Amino acid sequence: MDGCFFVCIMLNMKSKMLAVIPARGGSKRIPNKNIRPLNGKPLIYYTIKVAKESKIFDRIVVDTDSPEIAKVARRFGAEVPFLRPEHLAGDKAKVADAIEFLINRLKKEENYSPDLVCLLQTTSPLRNVEDITKCWEVMKNPKTKSVCTITETSPWFFNLGKGDSLLLVNKKSSSSTNTQEVAKGFMLNGCIVYIVRTRLFMKNKKFVDFGSGATVGVVCPHWRSVDLDYPEDWVLAEFLHANKEKIEKKLKSFK
Repeated sequence: MDGCFFVCIMLNMKSKMLAVIPARGGSKRIPNKNIRPLNGKPLIYYTIKVAKESKIFDRIVVDTDSPEIAKVARRFGAEVPFLRPEHLAGDKAKVADAIEFLINRLKKEENYSPDLVCLLQTTSPLRNVEDITKCWEVMKNPKTKSVCTITETSPWFFNLGKGDSLLLVNKKSSSSTNTQEVAKGFMLNGCIVYIVRTRLFMKNKKFVDFGSGATVGVVCPHWRSVDLDYPEDWVLAEFLHANKEKIEKKLKSFK
């Protein structure tokens, strides 16, 4: 039996994978965002549902400081073993710090240490099971350190300078302005899926390593890559979610 294949089988059988769904209370731009109804269900419901349907996690934990969010999360089948402490729940708090605290506490209080950690933000309600399983397939390669979802975008990125003049941030790989003649551009699509090996995360507190090329990208369709930061994102996501079957059917007609 091929050695890599054998290792991949063992990884699939024995690895503990923790799904973490951060859901801090006190959202400013979209009040009560995590439990606000989107097409009739609390936003957090969609992330918990897809995580459960993927059948690859041995634990699905919602990390929140809010008793109300915790109650909703438990109702839909997620664990909330404890609430996030106040010092990790402010506007300037970093998700990575909260997850580090969660992992340490699970180890200390429950003797639970996952081999991999998957970050699933509630702000990607158009995520599907395939997004998760595709990333998991990539992580089965023992050489892969982390994986995240991305979506295609313009190969050029600009800032605004004095007088709103356009300043090219990234250098062109070609003098052509035809996007078909240059390397494709990609961007992180909110957080549909991030997976990282726990040992690596606890070392540098990063899910994505841009500099070393250690993170593998899994491409997701552009239309499903809505990230709920602003009210207009919410309205768009609600429309897309309500019509996703029609959209998928219509897109097939272009092939």
